[in-house]
Amino acid sequence: MPVTVGVIANPASGRDIRRLVSGASVFDNAEKGRMIYRLLVGLGAAGVERVLLMPATAGVGDSLERNLRAHRTDPTPPRLPDLEVLDLPLQDGPEDSAAATEMMVAAGVSAIVVLGGDGTHRIVAGHCGDTPLCALSTGTNNAFPQVREATIAGLATGFYATGQVPPDLALRQETLLTVRVDGATPREELALVDVALSTDPWIGTRALWRAETISEIIVAFAQPGAVGLSGTAALVDPLPRGSGEALYLRLTDPATAPLVIHAPLAPGLIAPVGVVEWRRIAPGEAVSLEGCLGCLALDGEREIELTPADRATVSLRRDGPRTIDIDAIMTHAAHHGFLRAVAAGR
Repeated sequence: MPVTVGVIANPASGRDIRRLVSGASVFDNAEKGRMIYRLLVGLGAAGVERVLLMPATAGVGDSLERNLRAHRTDPTPPRLPDLEVLDLPLQDGPEDSAAATEMMVAAGVSAIVVLGGDGTHRIVAGHCGDTPLCALSTGTNNAFPQVREATIAGLATGFYATGQVPPDLALRQETLLTVRVDGATPREELALVDVALSTDPWIGTRALWRAETISEIIVAFAQPGAVGLSGTAALVDPLPRGSGEALYLRLTDPATAPLVIHAPLAPGLIAPVGVVEWRRIAPGEAVSLEGCLGCLALDGEREIELTPADRATVSLRRDGPRTIDIDAIMTHAAHHGFLRAVAAGR
C-alpha cells in the first residue's frame, strides 16, 4: 500500500462572528488552497506517495487548482504525491470533517493534516482514533493547532508517515476534557482546550467572547501566549500543555471579584474578568458545573443547551489524540541529514 496522508481543510474556519465584534482577521479560503499546495510539496519531498483530500469548496478548491496548473507547466516541478479527493457529498457542517476523518482512517492513512481552528480539531479528534494529527491553525482563537508554514508541516508529517522518524520521538500525546450531561437527553462530548458554562440560553452564533456571560471554565492547559479561555486561565495559573492536570475557574462580576484580570478573549478584544475561585484538577476527577442553566461551550463555541434537569460534569483524560511534533521531527531530520545532498565530485 502506498504511504498515504489525509488532509482536511475546514472552509468555515477563521470566518466566525468574532470578525464583527473584535479585531480578528479573516483567514480566506484562497490561502487555505495555497497552504494545501505547499503541504503537498513538503509531503512529496519527504516521500509520501498519496494524499486523500476532503472535498474542497469553491474558494479552497479553485485556489488549489490554480497552484496545480502552475505546477504542471513548471519545467522543473517539485514532486507531488498522487492526489485523490474523497467521494463524500458535503453537508456544509461539522459532519463533513467527521465523515472525512472516518473515511481516511478506514483507508489506512498514516496521519491526517488538519487545517482549521480548535473546533475543527475537536471534531476530527473525536473520530481519528490512534491516527496522529498534524494540527495547523486557520481559525480564530486557536490554542490547540499551531501557526506553522505548511511546507515544513508537510515535511515533518511526511518524515513520520514514511517511517523515517520513530513514533516515540515524532508524536506528542495530548490530553482532553470529557463532558458528560445527565438529564432528559444524556450525552457525552469532548473538548481539546476548554469547557465553559455560559449564561446564554441559546447556542446562537456559537462563538464565545463576552466575559459577562461566562460563569465557569475548565481548561486542559493554560498558555499565557494564547488568545481565548486558555490564555485567560493562564493569567491566573499558567498550566503547560501536557502537564497532566487541568485548571478550574469560577468567574463573577469584576466589580465584586477578589481578583480581576484583563484577558485577551479574542484578537483585538481585552476585557476585565472577575475570578472568585480557581484550582487544579487531577486526571479522572469529575467536576460538577454548578449553574447548569444556559449553554456549554466546547473549545470556544456554544454546543449544548442545558435544561434545569441537566447535570453536567467535566473530567480530564490523558488519552487524547496524538499529534505531530514538528520541531522534534525537523530537529531529528537536521541531525540525520534527511535533506542534505552531496555535491558531485566530493
